[in-house]
Amino acid sequence: MDITLLFKAAILGVVEGLTEFLPISSTGHLIILGDLMGYNDETSKVFKIVIQLAAILAICWDYRERLTKMVVGLPTDPLAQRFAGMLFLGFLPAAVLGLMFHSTIKELLFNPITVATALIVGGFIILYVERRAYHPTINSVDEMRWQDALKVGFAQALAMIPGTSRSGATIMGGMIFGLSRKTAAEFSFFLAIPTMFAATAYDLYKNWALLRVEDVPVFAVGFIASFLAAMWAVKSFIKFISNHTFVVFAWYRIVFGLIVLLTAYTGVVNWSTP
Repeated sequence: MDITLLFKAAILGVVEGLTEFLPISSTGHLIILGDLMGYNDETSKVFKIVIQLAAILAICWDYRERLTKMVVGLPTDPLAQRFAGMLFLGFLPAAVLGLMFHSTIKELLFNPITVATALIVGGFIILYVERRAYHPTINSVDEMRWQDALKVGFAQALAMIPGTSRSGATIMGGMIFGLSRKTAAEFSFFLAIPTMFAATAYDLYKNWALLRVEDVPVFAVGFIASFLAAMWAVKSFIKFISNHTFVVFAWYRIVFGLIVLLTAYTGVVNWSTP
């Protein structure tokens, strides 16, 4: 058993879990770190799918009561039906556009330079959103209208560009459209469930031939690390945004992106290109 590979799996699993629901792009971090650690071969594609699944299962566990209530109440409860409808509308834009452009985007944009650029641009967008006049009119997910869910869904579709951040796009989009910080974050978490399950299933289907029994220990380490890190990150994130803005995440994105571009320009790191 390759201890070094298990160590890489643990690191990438923790990074996925910590960054999946923060507005700093988990995909972008995995692309950059995978490239830096030399773990960007064909097997790594399936590995990243597995640890992403672990992160989404963590959010399902964390919100299990709300999700169970929705599923049980679907046949008769109007509130459960309305909530499910909101998630479907929010999921729809990314699902349609993802099927249309998924392969092209992965082929052309999944590289550290694109990620770094998107991180920087996204950081400045967060700064803009936080500095504009902010008067939320929607303070609960249950107060959202179908128009709100659809608009957030289109914002989420922007995250197909690696480095943009799915949670960042949905949270910032939600705030622009009148959602409070906590409401935007929680709807982002809920919307991640159908979106990421669909993306994971599609990626797994496309890369099924790459699955190998000998990779199970590596995948298991990454899965557990991602699940535990995601559990901690979600709880900490909700507490953090109760008293803070997203400015710190904006500056983190900008600095991290600039470091990647600087190391590429100076030749310190030979980043992969499309």
